Parts: sequence; C-alpha cells; structure tokens
Amino acid sequence: MTNQLPENLKGVHIHFVGIKGTGMAALVEILFHAGAIITGSDVSERFYTDEIIEKLGLKAVEFSENNITEEIQYVIYSSAYKLDKNPDLIAAVKKNIPCLLYTQALGNYSERAFSCGICGVHGKTSTTGLTGTILKELDLPVQVLAGSIINSFGQTCTYTSPLISKLNAGDKKYFVAETCEYQRHFMSFCPQKIILTSVEPDHQDYYPTYEDIRQAFIDYICKLPEGGDVIYCADDKGAVDTVTIAKTLRKDINYIPYGESAEGEYSLKFGKVENEKNSFSIKLFEKSCVPEFALSMPGRHEVLDACAATALVCQMLRDKGIDPVTQAERIGTGLLNFTGGKRRSEIVGRLKTKSGNDVVVIDDYGHHPTAVKTTLEGFREFYKGRKIIVDFMSHTYSRTQALLKEFASSFESSDELILHKIYSSARENPSDFTITGKTLYEEVLKTGKDKETVHYFEEILDAKDFVLEELDKPLDSKYPDGYLFVTMGAGDNWKLGKAIL
Repeated sequence: MTNQLPENLKGVHIHFVGIKGTGMAALVEILFHAGAIITGSDVSERFYTDEIIEKLGLKAVEFSENNITEEIQYVIYSSAYKLDKNPDLIAAVKKNIPCLLYTQALGNYSERAFSCGICGVHGKTSTTGLTGTILKELDLPVQVLAGSIINSFGQTCTYTSPLISKLNAGDKKYFVAETCEYQRHFMSFCPQKIILTSVEPDHQDYYPTYEDIRQAFIDYICKLPEGGDVIYCADDKGAVDTVTIAKTLRKDINYIPYGESAEGEYSLKFGKVENEKNSFSIKLFEKSCVPEFALSMPGRHEVLDACAATALVCQMLRDKGIDPVTQAERIGTGLLNFTGGKRRSEIVGRLKTKSGNDVVVIDDYGHHPTAVKTTLEGFREFYKGRKIIVDFMSHTYSRTQALLKEFASSFESSDELILHKIYSSARENPSDFTITGKTLYEEVLKTGKDKETVHYFEEILDAKDFVLEELDKPLDSKYPDGYLFVTMGAGDNWKLGKAIL
C-alpha cells in the first residue's frame, strides 16, 4: 500500500487519530459519505465535534495500540500527534499501515475532483459556508468542507449534494474546501480555483515576517493549473500585494478581483443595514431580477465574504455553460439562507435579567486584531440599540506579543471590555515570553479607553458574577434594546457565555 488514498473508498477501513479535531471530523464526514469504513481515537474530553461523529453512528475511543486491528488499511492523523509518540500511530507504523497527515489526505481527495480552495488570514470559514449554501440552493454535484459547523449544512462541517451518489464515472464532481495557511498546510491541496480573502502578518511562530506569510500564499496560487482562477479581495492590501507578485510568476492564470475597490463584474456596493440585514449589490447582477442581495449576518467583512462566494459560484456556473445572471434569484436565496456557523458571530442564547434587561449572547472566534476590529464594528452597526460588553481572550503568546498595539486599539466599538490571561498554544512555552494578559490590559488603557470600562480577570469564570451584575444595570435611552454580550477569541472563554445563560 502507498501513502495515497484509493480513488474508490467503498469498504476501505480508515482509522482517524485525533478524530475530534474540527478538520478531522469534517474529513470523516466526507470519507464516510464516500463509502469508507471509519474508526477513530482521541482524548476523552467531550468536544462539539463528538456530535458530528455520533450522527454518523461512530464513537471516538481513547488512544491505545489495541485500536490498530488487522482490518485497518489506512490511518489519517492530526498534526497534533507524532508518529513516534502516539500509541495508535506507533502500532500502525509497526504494522506498516500507511499513515497520512490530515493535510495529505485532504490533498489526495482534492485530486479526484474539480477542487476549489478558500484561503486567507480572515474569513475562510464564512466564505466556505456561504459558497456551500449557495451551491446547495443551486443543486450542483458538490461536496463542501468548512472549518467549523455551518448552520445551513444541518449543524455539520460539510455538505454533500445528493447528486454526488448519482454521478457516472467521468462526471465532474466539485469539491470546495477551507484551506489553511498555517505551516503551509494548504500546499497539499490541489485547487483549480482559489479565493484569497486577505493576507497580513499572523502565525508568528511559523511566519516571523509578513514576507514569509505572503510567500506561502504566492506559492499556493502558483499551484493552480493553466487557466485557473484566483478570486481575490481588491479591498485587502495584502491580497492585492500577493496577487501583484503572483502575476509576474504566473501569467497563464486568471486574476479576478472582488470588493468595493474592484473593477469589473464583481464590483461591490454596500447598501443599508435594516432589520438586522445587510443589503448589497454586485455589478454583474445590476440588471438582473435581483439587483440587490441581503445577508442576515453583521459586518461589512461578512458582505465581502458573500461577494467572494458569489464570484466563485458564478465562475463555476460558467464552467458548466450556465449564465450566472439567470440564477440570480437562487443565488440570493442561498445568501439569505446562510446564518453563520459555530463560533462565527454565533448567537448562543438570550436572557432576561432580574431587572428585565434583554441580553443577546454571541460567541465569535475572532482572534486577530483585524478580525476583532471588523467584527465589533459590524456588531455596532447591526445592533445599534444595544450596549456592547466584550469578553476577549487573546490566543498565543507569539501573536499577542507581535501584534500588541494592534490588539489594544481593536476594541473601539465596545462599550465595556473584559480581558483575561493569554490562552497558550501547545506549540509554545509561556516561560519563553515576558508578555501576559495584564500587558494587553495595560496597553488598552494607553489607547485612552476609560479605565472604568476596562476590566481584568485572570481566570474566565471569575468574571461571571461581575458580568451578571453589569448586565442587570439600568440602561439609558441610548440603548433601548438592551445589551449585547460577546465572548471573543480562540481560547475557551466561550464558557463564560454558557455560564451566564
């Protein structure tokens, strides 16, 4: 056996090591629907992905060499685990069972379809979810893999069209996947088309400079075949910069801009925000039966993601000989059907306080200063009549240290701010850094934010009583609708939102 998944997966037994990882659970869904027999192992702690796995009739077991039975033909493992350290992997290597990293397996699978990769520092999951939701409405033979649960996929990370099972040999199957830049993981993927949402410094533990991360995106673009499409955000300086360099290396691919600054058919105009809906128009559809689209998600960044998704879908329709303008109504329905995903501007609940205040509780994964700033600006515009209290937990010491000033100035749209200790990555040793959560707190105060509105609690749940007291305080006429309480970051402060409900 080779380290390549077979084209026909029916009856092939694949064991997943680290099956509860978001990407891993999503790939489990894809391969399960392709006919593979799936088993998997992970830690005993329960994650939201347990529900995804259990819906398929599967159950994660704890790591053990006994998991690797003679029937297993392939092992797919998360990069969080090492071949010489994990008991399942040690046993698989001893038995000469091919072991593939998640990214390798995803890359293998992408080779067997007409694949589209969604990449960028921000907006990957939303853009992937939006693309899949539109394609679902258009009823094309497509599989979609997102980096989080998408509501419109039926509370899973993937969508598989019923048409997939009816395809004949040689028929074109589409595969749309979120592809990650960290450690150049997306270089295993084999795209025919790419969406590039944004490029800026991030993952400083792997990309010390902006030039390093930009080069990764350039190399990914250069993987496209002749005639491939790069759909890039003309409003993002880093994306434009990346594409400018890529054009000198690959003149044989199509560079398609979208956004407010874009020239051409995917030029975007932002409309009004009314009744908790964002309206916008795209030049291509100006004279169609739906000259203006609507989105039930807050923020201009979400509208940009919707424009990117629409552009990709239009290019895919053209490949099939379909004029996208004739599908304007169905595209509009798909956009409106998108209501976000897990930890992406997710409304986790509502509550009434003792004094009768109405509170909307939202959880968001934003963990980079740009994402934090744009998401909070979107909330401010969407929820004009609510006082916004933000609980933020910074993720990784290296990111917080490198972007300290940017983080400190990203909370302008909040009325009150709560900060905590830094949520460390397993890749870092906190003792290697002098920065702490308190450092960020002090830096925020330097921006001129009122000291009475910035609060620090080392531990997340230590803030629970304070939050409940704040939410119960009377509101002035400026905030007729009540409070918006937001937990934000890639840490585990989402637990605070759950605790107050």
